[in-house]
Amino acid sequence: MLILASSFPPSSTHAPPLYNLSCTKLNLLREARSKCPQERSETARDHPQMMAIVNKVYCSPMEVALVVRRRPHAVSGGGFVATDCSSKRAVFRVDGCGVLGTSGELIVRDGDGDALLLIRRKAGGIVQAMSIHKKWKGYTYDYEGAQKLLFSIKEPNSSSSLSCFSRNASSTAIKISLEPRKVDGPDGIFHVKGHFPDRDCSIVDSGGNAVAQIQKEMAELMASKDVYRVIVKAGIDQAFVCGVVAVLDHIYGESTAC
Repeated sequence: MLILASSFPPSSTHAPPLYNLSCTKLNLLREARSKCPQERSETARDHPQMMAIVNKVYCSPMEVALVVRRRPHAVSGGGFVATDCSSKRAVFRVDGCGVLGTSGELIVRDGDGDALLLIRRKAGGIVQAMSIHKKWKGYTYDYEGAQKLLFSIKEPNSSSSLSCFSRNASSTAIKISLEPRKVDGPDGIFHVKGHFPDRDCSIVDSGGNAVAQIQKEMAELMASKDVYRVIVKAGIDQAFVCGVVAVLDHIYGESTAC
């Protein structure tokens, strides 16, 4: 029976059968295989660990700069659009209250308009009323369409001086918790540090390492709060960062608020 070469996997056309290798080649092969684990560990050290929260497709091996442009309520119903500085392509969009018609609810979409995150301010209750913090919860959808909790954000009391909006802010004012707490941190805890209204704010992990920074957009001819830059560190989930920025925007009563 004639067997065509294309019947074999592509890899078989590149590697000769083992019994045709000489002793010298076999020794070289064994030596190379013995080095593989070490080489793999060195490669892992050279590349950042991917912190996929929404989806690993939003984690880049390199630092990413996003330009955020707020949309006016009168024209687009509020919210903002995040554009990748390198590709000049809109990668995320956040719908404001004017779009959804619902206070305390945010939707983060990808560049095609598909919903990635549903972020809701937790409904009030006795426990919530007694707490000085308000809480936001971020959800995504699993393959069966059920909501899956990914993270929660504690909003500071508006009367408290300990907020990320105060220049004398404590880094513990706004706390972000991953749900379940299995990613980074190492306990999955982050804090917001800095002054958001001045576009000088960072999201830091429990080790004090910045995973994202919010900065003024210096490329603009005139400084404007309607346009700013978000720097997302290598390996960090950009969709997650965009969700956190959306909550900060709403807390301060900016483009996503009613």
